[in-house]
Amino acid sequence: MESHPARPHQQPQHTRRAAFRCAYVLAILLGLLLTSGGAAADEHPRVALLHVDGTITPPMATYIGRGITRAAERGDTAVILEMDTPGGLSSAMDDIISDILNARLPVIVYVAPDGARAASAGTYIAYAAHVSAMAPTTNIGSATPIDLNADEKAGALTTHQMKVINDAAAKIRALAEKRGRNADWAEQAVRQAANITASQAVDLKVIDFIAIDRDDLLAKADGRLVEVRGQQVALHTAGATIETYDMSFFERVLQTVSDPNIAYILLSLGSLALVFELANPGLIFPGVLGGLMLVTGFYSLGTLDGNWSGLALIAFAFLLFAVDAFVPTHGTLTLGGIGAFLFGSLLLSNSRDGQVLHLSRVLVLAVTLLLAVIFGLIVFFAARVRGKPPASGITSLIGMTGEVRRDLGPVGMVYLNGELWEAVSPAGSVPRGTRVSVLAVQGLRLTVEPLSVVAPEGAAVQGQR
Repeated sequence: MESHPARPHQQPQHTRRAAFRCAYVLAILLGLLLTSGGAAADEHPRVALLHVDGTITPPMATYIGRGITRAAERGDTAVILEMDTPGGLSSAMDDIISDILNARLPVIVYVAPDGARAASAGTYIAYAAHVSAMAPTTNIGSATPIDLNADEKAGALTTHQMKVINDAAAKIRALAEKRGRNADWAEQAVRQAANITASQAVDLKVIDFIAIDRDDLLAKADGRLVEVRGQQVALHTAGATIETYDMSFFERVLQTVSDPNIAYILLSLGSLALVFELANPGLIFPGVLGGLMLVTGFYSLGTLDGNWSGLALIAFAFLLFAVDAFVPTHGTLTLGGIGAFLFGSLLLSNSRDGQVLHLSRVLVLAVTLLLAVIFGLIVFFAARVRGKPPASGITSLIGMTGEVRRDLGPVGMVYLNGELWEAVSPAGSVPRGTRVSVLAVQGLRLTVEPLSVVAPEGAAVQGQR
């Protein structure tokens, strides 16, 4: 039989199989390398840290909501809310709780540092968190939503107060049941203003554990199973990198002016600047600055649910101050304005929740005294100015003295203030050279009376043309 030699350009079959095997092995090795690289990355997870320090306000709620969303978008393992708060507005608290319950990653509330507290709204937020922990020397509780000190002696609550308390108790009990925490104590914190230490909170199953610091927090939270949007998620936080998310500049400004004492100062100084602008129209700067202060102050007290009767009295006080600067009432309106300002300030500080809107009484008295001094001086100098004769215009001629240049019989000419004026003398004829005093001005004619006859007829008169 004839044999056919292999073609030189055609590779043997076993060579092609060897090439395929090499490519397959390389693909497997590459996949293992990528997998090991991803596992190495997972060994160092990242956790976002938000500082909840101060009153719970709308700017604070915006900051927390933005931080939770950003952490989820970046793929962080969890979010830590490091909290130290006396409480805050229920509306802002509700927004924060909603953000936590609907978060796409676990939220850990950590009441810290030592000496911190989670009072009032802070208690609700701690109950809403997937994991709740406290530093050793901290406390939690006092979640009563309204100030009942005035009614405790009488032992009676209004219908409105009962509705608010029952709603708050049901809300925190629902959060406790969802997170498997002590619901009975949570209701005591609302109805009886109960407050406990960190060790007591662990014993009563109010929180999950005590953490000495952030590293201890991450180590103890590691491996816990939590429910995130209906799914069980295991926390991997041990050794995680902590990245702090700070408030934006605008959020910090709004949080600062949300302090009721700052808002009170802004309202007082803003109103004072507007009154100064009205008294000196055209300066512009005091008016613009006062307007900005007033708008900022009203925003702050609006977010803090201020007493609008107190605000109305303060506005009425500055209206009285402004009117007294233009109308001669000898300080009567200023006294009324000081009384209205003081009473309005006291109403403003008498909030339903002293932890949310608390004005320093020392600040109220100091600002009232300052305004009393300022507007008292304004009224005093205004009264002095009104008592003086006009310094300009025709009426300023009244009381001035001149010299007769043409005999008054009874009408003649008088030289006064560098000018010749037609003048009339009700007293009769007055000879030339006599010094006269101006009694009244009617149009361009003066009414004068003689002081004395000092120059004979024909004598030279200084300044005569």
